[in-house]
Amino acid sequence: QVQLVESGGGLVQTGGSLRLSCAASGTILKINRMGWYRQAPGHQREAVADITGDESTTYADSVKGRFSVSRDHAKNILYLQMNNLKPEDTGVYYCNGDILAIGPISRTEYWGQGTQVTVSA
Repeated sequence: QVQLVESGGGLVQTGGSLRLSCAASGTILKINRMGWYRQAPGHQREAVADITGDESTTYADSVKGRFSVSRDHAKNILYLQMNNLKPEDTGVYYCNGDILAIGPISRTEYWGQGTQVTVSA
């Protein structure tokens, strides 16, 4: 089927930067929207940023001007460039994809396993 695998998380100081990647693989026919979500301890998972097939992007108010989402369509990789990180950005970041796959043909929402981002004060 389809797998989403995130990478790039880690520990960074306030004001630092990280770039997350999410590689999609498997029997992919078409990737529609892809996005990033995060979940901090004791909080619900929240949307951070997403990007559609025609490159339209949406951001949470809390990350506007600091985060940038992009896609490499040829390699099926989603990126999240995070600049000027703050302690409140700490959490597990998940990749999400609205993907049309074959075997049989189906359109499904997939999730990665998550990558930890920790921003120290």
